[in-house]
Amino acid sequence: MNARHIFQQHVAQTSPAPIGLHIVRAEGNYLYDADGKAYLDLIGGISVCNIGHRHPDVVAAINKQANDYLHVMVYGELVQSPQTEYAALLTTHMPGSLDCVYFTNSGAEATEGALKLARRVTGRTDVIACNNSYHGSTLGALSVMGDEYWRNAYRPLLPGVWHYHYNDYRLIDAINKQTSCVIIETIQAEAGVVEPETTWLQALRDKCTETGTLLIFDEIQCGFGRTGKLWGFQHYNIIPDILLLGKALGGGMPLGAFISSYNNMQALTENPVLGHITTFGGHPVCCAAGMAAMQVLLKENMAEAVAKKEGLFRAGLVHPAIKAIHSKGLLIAIELESVEKTLQVVQRCIEHGVFTDWFLFAPHCLRIAPPLTITPDEIVKACEVIQSSL
Repeated sequence: MNARHIFQQHVAQTSPAPIGLHIVRAEGNYLYDADGKAYLDLIGGISVCNIGHRHPDVVAAINKQANDYLHVMVYGELVQSPQTEYAALLTTHMPGSLDCVYFTNSGAEATEGALKLARRVTGRTDVIACNNSYHGSTLGALSVMGDEYWRNAYRPLLPGVWHYHYNDYRLIDAINKQTSCVIIETIQAEAGVVEPETTWLQALRDKCTETGTLLIFDEIQCGFGRTGKLWGFQHYNIIPDILLLGKALGGGMPLGAFISSYNNMQALTENPVLGHITTFGGHPVCCAAGMAAMQVLLKENMAEAVAKKEGLFRAGLVHPAIKAIHSKGLLIAIELESVEKTLQVVQRCIEHGVFTDWFLFAPHCLRIAPPLTITPDEIVKACEVIQSSL
């Protein structure tokens, strides 16, 4: 049996028709398959590889940490330099109220931890979330996911979760003294890149403060410079009570985090003790890799060039079949007339060496979320392939 047969028969499948490329190497902004064909990566592992694939500094950090130690003890019991140093780096670049980091294995686990933290801090259970939102696929995260198609097969889910449209003032009106938290994406990604209205976001912040409700921003996709600022919330001058990170956080390794104030985090330390616990969360190799990636991002000031690159994509994608372009930095959705058209264009692009995909709640939109290191020449090439595919 070859690798494709093994993949199809012995690796759990998530769809009846996976893309199925056999990737054997990744470098910079490119993927390479078993036949040696190169693909310009416009997905970046779904906003994971912000500084490109296998950056030398990240590989060196992984090798160094692997030579020191791997797993030694469950999270939180021992002082581990990769965790402490990365937490210090992250909080140095956060508002003062976000000064305590809980590392997890993934973004979904960060969502779970944040929901538990909100319950413990407030003593409440109700949650408000948005339609067309994505926060992970574990049962708690699925409960706040904003699409019944994905939720329905797994009911019953968490009780007391209420969904409203993004940018809808009825969401704000629904917040009351029984609401533990409001969880939203700072920029809705899987909905096809939807921005919040600044006045709505400010009103949301004010109502949460007034009612003692914790405001959770999910920046698992839009964090780490993708929008043109280090954090998406910096565009709107609104500070959440809890911030969710993942994807690019690990520099290509699996890592998530929820970040809040030190005082809030103390709610997880007693009654019960070990109020949130993980074996592999904050794995030392993952933290070492993530810290190296963030240092590269900051040192090379990659976020500064994002707006210009966004403009190059917008200028290069002018075609009668394109209904609209929705973007915030290098998180871009190209709206086409139908799901069928989008899937055809995805396939054509892959055939011509450009790797792209669609959005979970906007499958009629083409996804563009490349490494931030993509060059102007590569953007021109990508636009030419998309145009010809259309």
